[in-house]
Amino acid sequence: MTDTAITSTTGAPEKATRLIVTKKKPLRPARVVLHVFLIVMGILWMTPLVMSLYASFRPFSETQADGFLSLPKELNLDNYQDALEQGDFLDKYWNTALILFPSLLLTLFLASMIAFVASRYTWRFNIFFLVLFTAGNLLPQQIMVAPLFQAFRRIPLPDFMSNSGNLNGSNWAIILLHVGFQMGFCTFVLSNYMKLLPKELNEAAMVDGASLWTIYSKVVMPLTRPAMAALATLEFAWIYNDFFWAVIFEQRGDDRPITSALANLGGEFVTDTNVVAAASIFVIIPVMIVYFALQKHFIAGLTLGSTKG
Repeated sequence: MTDTAITSTTGAPEKATRLIVTKKKPLRPARVVLHVFLIVMGILWMTPLVMSLYASFRPFSETQADGFLSLPKELNLDNYQDALEQGDFLDKYWNTALILFPSLLLTLFLASMIAFVASRYTWRFNIFFLVLFTAGNLLPQQIMVAPLFQAFRRIPLPDFMSNSGNLNGSNWAIILLHVGFQMGFCTFVLSNYMKLLPKELNEAAMVDGASLWTIYSKVVMPLTRPAMAALATLEFAWIYNDFFWAVIFEQRGDDRPITSALANLGGEFVTDTNVVAAASIFVIIPVMIVYFALQKHFIAGLTLGSTKG
């Protein structure tokens, strides 16, 4: 965008007028294609959420008779009331919290410590450990179900920690699985982030007599806040939405997290899809709250390094 300034010099200086003519850049075809593509992808991305929200306010009988995309004759909150009564969401939220927060905190804490040592210090096996943790993300989780199930059955736990007397059938089994499978990705991201921090910070802190823990907790970690916020948002969504591990390793339905509540709403012969749609809205509310709360830091963490070299 270019600006052309034209100044009239007739008359006194205080009466001089300044005319700014703004010339817009011509609209290029590539830019039009880009905007059309982004608009189409945004609509496709939002369609499931919008349709679920639309169906959640309609009676199932009306949808079944007139079709899913028909115009509504009646809108109410009955589906939300039925979802609350049938899905037992308050208990499911609590079960999810018992798994989610320990998994999230342990994953970020352990990954940050490994990334700190591997990226801020040079030693013989730092590259090997980074490759090892990164390679762990390539393992298909499904092929490890059988050996993990058998191993967890042989690890005893007190009755107050497990409903089966062993690790299998407790929240700790799911927490360990989330930490084990998510820590590799977090280590990879945090190590790349920490490499961008000048190592002179470590040297200055050591000259001032700071211990290794002080350098980690007081110097490096405050500077990794955007990356930690981005990872916290992603890990919250991934762990919260887990259904696979919860169904396999949590034997009692009453102890399973909130994702299992949607499966419990399915009938044997007919499923009220409108109630399921209302229940799905309840399920996504915590994820949306976390995303909007950390949106600023999340975007900053994703765009870090985009303007480097």
